[in-house]
Amino acid sequence: MTALGTGLTRSRCWLHAHPLALDAALATAVLVMMVAGSFADPHGGPGGPTFGTRTPGAGSIALMALGAAALVLRRRRPLAVLAFTCLVTLAELVAGDPPAPVAMSAVIALYTVASRTDRPTTWRVGLLTMTGLTGAAMCFGSGPWYSQENLGIFAWTGIGATAGDAVRSRRAFVDAIRERAERAERTREEEARRRVAEERLRIARDLHDVVAHHIALVNVQAGVAAHVMDKRPDQAKEALGHVREASRSALNELRATVGLLRQSGDPEAPTEPAPGLGVLDQLLDTFRNAGLPVEVARPDKAVAEPLPAAVDLAAYRIIQEALTNVQKHAGEHAKAEVSVVRVGSSAEITVIDNGGGTKATADGPEAGGGHGLTGMRERVTALGGTLTAGPRYGGGFRVHAILPFQVRTGEKTVENA
Repeated sequence: MTALGTGLTRSRCWLHAHPLALDAALATAVLVMMVAGSFADPHGGPGGPTFGTRTPGAGSIALMALGAAALVLRRRRPLAVLAFTCLVTLAELVAGDPPAPVAMSAVIALYTVASRTDRPTTWRVGLLTMTGLTGAAMCFGSGPWYSQENLGIFAWTGIGATAGDAVRSRRAFVDAIRERAERAERTREEEARRRVAEERLRIARDLHDVVAHHIALVNVQAGVAAHVMDKRPDQAKEALGHVREASRSALNELRATVGLLRQSGDPEAPTEPAPGLGVLDQLLDTFRNAGLPVEVARPDKAVAEPLPAAVDLAAYRIIQEALTNVQKHAGEHAKAEVSVVRVGSSAEITVIDNGGGTKATADGPEAGGGHGLTGMRERVTALGGTLTAGPRYGGGFRVHAILPFQVRTGEKTVENA
């Protein structure tokens, strides 16, 4: 049974791959059935139809052969084949007495037209074929107009048109389902690529923030150590200790960030590589140790009620990057002030300095082509907030970010948690 099933499957695949051969086989089968039906006499005896009591003429056989042969081209020229088989059927209905079942070829041709065109065409062509062939049979047939042969032509042509329309509708339905499935698959792939790109951008921002902050501190402390190495070795030793501490912190944060890539399938892997405002004092101490005086204004409410995770991380990174820019560009005697305020359903982060340096505090194109300000703006935009950064009146620079606790995506609102 398995071998038989395999053979049938291969034969079916071969016939679908060679439609002309399939149509030739169908035409041969139709010809055999028409010839066999021409030997049957529906009124042959009192007991019902008889077989072999009548013999088709040479003209009828020729018309049956022409009608069957035209079916070989039914896929390529369906309307032309239908017109030809209808003419052959009309010729047999007029000349044949009794007529041979040449109408069978017209039924197959009508089915092909209905299955390969649209419904309006099927209705028009089907009604024309049904009325034309049935009317010819009633007018030229030897029996009464209500004979079963005439009603049979009407019924079979209607069945051919209906069956073809049903096949066309099912094929369109299957194609629509397949198209929706393919579109859904493409949408999933695009969504996956978009998520990968967003994750890469987020990790790139984290790496930039970590490296820029700690390397700036290392650079400052190394410069201090080099400056006082000969005259004040104790102070140089202290500066080198800060360099070692900043380097260790940078390595730890880099290890955590890279760990996201290595542990992407582990549910216990850390979801955020950096701390939040809970360790803000430690961050500010690193800048103070590097020689940058930093004051912080943080109401008790902002401390007592922790911010949502995404907002907490973004606020920490914005403060880190802004103070790094102050350390790099604001000048030797610059001071900074950090403000964290919780207002309703949003947090406001402000970092200002009195900037005595010659370079812009923003790490943007005007500051040598860095990406700090761009990264801060991308973080804030991703949360649906706003960020403004620019020089202050009277000198210095100001970075102000508003971070909402809810992110609006299309019609939905998602709370940061």
